[in-house]
Amino acid sequence: MKVYFDNAATTSIDNRVIESMTKVMRDNYANPSSTHEGGRKSKTIIENARKKIASMLNTSPGSIFFTSGGTEADNMAIRCGILDNNVTHAITSKISHHAVLHPLQDLENKGNIKLSYVKLNEFGCIDIKNLEELLKHNPKSFVSIMHANNEVGTIQPIKEIGELCRKYDAIFHSDTVQTMGHFKFDMQELHIDFLAASAHKFHGPKGIGFIYINENISIKPLILGGSQERNMRAGTENIYSIVGLVEALEISHDEMDADIKHVKKIKKYFIDLLEENFPDIKYNGRSNDIESSLFKILSVSFPKNSISEMLLFQLDIMGISCSGGSACSSGSSQGSHVISGINSSNDRPVVRFSFSKYNTKKEIDYTIEKLVEIFN
Repeated sequence: MKVYFDNAATTSIDNRVIESMTKVMRDNYANPSSTHEGGRKSKTIIENARKKIASMLNTSPGSIFFTSGGTEADNMAIRCGILDNNVTHAITSKISHHAVLHPLQDLENKGNIKLSYVKLNEFGCIDIKNLEELLKHNPKSFVSIMHANNEVGTIQPIKEIGELCRKYDAIFHSDTVQTMGHFKFDMQELHIDFLAASAHKFHGPKGIGFIYINENISIKPLILGGSQERNMRAGTENIYSIVGLVEALEISHDEMDADIKHVKKIKKYFIDLLEENFPDIKYNGRSNDIESSLFKILSVSFPKNSISEMLLFQLDIMGISCSGGSACSSGSSQGSHVISGINSSNDRPVVRFSFSKYNTKKEIDYTIEKLVEIFN
């Protein structure tokens, strides 16, 4: 049996998305920058896609720009948001995604900014009071806090963070790669200046995403060349994937309530069986709290034993795909900066199980059966 519990890393493409992309591949191959009829049709498809995204986010189409994915969107927001607005101080957390940490640390190493890290509690939640202190002493900062953590599922209060950033005249960027397509966003209620999203996290294609840029923020393009994306992102538009992204996002929005209900039920069933079979089980962050954490992620610390270092490998052999992390390094394995960031004393084997609308109770039963075999 094959079981896929690595949906936080990537999701399978919905068949309806594949069909929509295939149609455009066949019928709309003209370059969107061409002025002939075929080019104009391709351009219209892209602009209609932009309008649909804007409508779902309750914002204007002029604030949506297509990118190659979340990493490019994060880098664009960080590098351009900081350098083009003469920002000299940035704030993030130590459990941010590397697509955020690395460009911020690069700017710090080059002397462009001073970088501060907001305090976290043991669950990975930011300390709002500490954030306000940092903002109070460093007005006009650039703040980058992800909506939900990709390893432990901790959800941050981005509405409250946005209000603080507005109070202290700071620029606020949020990586929503793990939550776009799983939560609904109203950009009129959220004081966010930059938002990053990626289609392959919500059953769309890889290599396509978008960045939301508040129209009150002015930046120059990260990638130079042609005049695509209203001179903001050079390069021939990936029209097939743009269509796939929008189709996947529309499906996610339309079916969100049913999908969330299903995934929460699957996760609860898994937790109950884990605790029944492993009394010494521990969780990272609040990932076992179905209502207050990202419902699709469960980060588990298993009891340490002689074979625990090979746990992921053993699960893989048994046909179960998931991912892991550990606070300690072993050989060439660097370990998880997220796990060490919230619990540096954790030397147990950590496995992240992440679920989707396609997972079943039968897969849970099989996984529990194999875990019991491994640890007995």
